[in-house]
Amino acid sequence: QVQLVESGGGLVQAGGSLRLSCVASGDTFSNYAVAWFRQAPGKKREFVAGINARSGGLTDYADSVKGRFTISRDNAKNTVYLQMNILKPEDTADYYCAARPSYTSRRVADFRSWGQGTQVTVSS
Repeated sequence: QVQLVESGGGLVQAGGSLRLSCVASGDTFSNYAVAWFRQAPGKKREFVAGINARSGGLTDYADSVKGRFTISRDNAKNTVYLQMNILKPEDTADYYCAARPSYTSRRVADFRSWGQGTQVTVSS
């Protein structure tokens, strides 16, 4: 088991930046791949970015955020980050991190450990 807690959400203007953090506990963090998902009211939860376990050399991004968002991990701090730049109003959502063994995925159903979410609001 791994427990996850997100933080770093808030209100920003379009074009601004936020850095989200996902802090893990309860198991060996380096063995878990981590992905970020987001969900806006009335919409399905969608994949944002993922990173593989250990060194995290392999990353994956949704087309909608590619070039603007960067996922990274610091195993010594049991933390995965999502750096979000050039934010757009359509990025407004609750953001969740999720963990699974070894390899990341784009599918919600592939993940069993989830954080509580952190709200991101981008104003125009």
